[in-house]
Amino acid sequence: MQNYVLTKFLDSLEDQGIPGCDCAIYYQQKPIYRHMAGYADTEKAKPITAETTYWLYSVTKLFTVTAVMQLVDKGIIELDDPVYAYIPEYLNLKVKEGSEHRQAKQVMTIRHLLTMQSGLNYNITSQSIRKVTSDSNRQASTVEVIRALAEEPLDFEPGVRYQYSLSHDVLGAVIEMVSGKPFDQYLSDSIFQPLGMNDTGFDLTPEKEDRMSQQFIYSPKSRTSKQTKKTNSYILTRNYKSGGAGLISTVDDCIRFLDAMCNNGTNPNGYQILSRKAIDLMRSDQLSEGSKLFFDKPGYSYGLGVRTLVDKEGARSKSPIGEFGGGGAAGSYALIDVKNQLAIFYAQHVLGCEYAHQVVHPKIRNLTYELLQLE
Repeated sequence: MQNYVLTKFLDSLEDQGIPGCDCAIYYQQKPIYRHMAGYADTEKAKPITAETTYWLYSVTKLFTVTAVMQLVDKGIIELDDPVYAYIPEYLNLKVKEGSEHRQAKQVMTIRHLLTMQSGLNYNITSQSIRKVTSDSNRQASTVEVIRALAEEPLDFEPGVRYQYSLSHDVLGAVIEMVSGKPFDQYLSDSIFQPLGMNDTGFDLTPEKEDRMSQQFIYSPKSRTSKQTKKTNSYILTRNYKSGGAGLISTVDDCIRFLDAMCNNGTNPNGYQILSRKAIDLMRSDQLSEGSKLFFDKPGYSYGLGVRTLVDKEGARSKSPIGEFGGGGAAGSYALIDVKNQLAIFYAQHVLGCEYAHQVVHPKIRNLTYELLQLE
């Protein structure tokens, strides 16, 4: 692939306040592009390398939903199962109605969680979460925190509309209850280890922290970044594994996963992570026209835990309908295209950087399709 245009663009991002980045592209299960630019620290003493680790934030959701769909493939879970079948605390949910709370009329299902139509929100400082973390001296497990979350009233009836939320964190607890394994162990056994993703996990070990890019906060007015802590606010306790935002990984690890997903769920060694049927279901549009009004990514809708392209013109996209993936709070970007067997993963470590989501990700996507002459 003639890569000088994309390389020049990635090299220019340091001038836009993105200190360092890494981009990998696989096409038909072959690596065709890789470029690392900039530095992993303010002092410019540590260049970005293939060993650099990053918080994935919401790219974590891709792995959580894949784990759920594995269980659907096996017939262990059905999409319209009630959540209370696995976590009984979700049987008698309340819904906000003005300043009061009333009994929910609709049952929350696994599909509602996957499609962000559960009625949950993303308030990680709610009273129930504060209490369980405090009472446990920040030791509460994933399931314990999610059980406590059921005490919070929903913002609306399940199924009414889309709202970004802690839904995938609840799914992590469901996976744990169904599989009989800790959530992190299930992901390791069923996804990470079979794909050779040896640098992916929830724990910021000293070794991973040493390799982690410094984390930055973005200033949109000046297009500059300043250094911040390497902490992740979605890690609610020492034992909590966030299915929505908790993973640490590398670009090498993530592209292995995306490559398998865009090749009928199978990696080059023949391990099938997921069926093509489940992948197609995952990337199918799950939102009603009314619910789409609350999804703010032009040209895209929401499938089962992933964004999915539904309108090329609306997205100004060179990619095909059904291209899907996700992005993270620090600017990571995952693209999966099953039609062309194309996978793209881009990583940076800059919080609050809307420039990445609005400019960098679409530019990487469209340049890739132009260079490969794909549509």
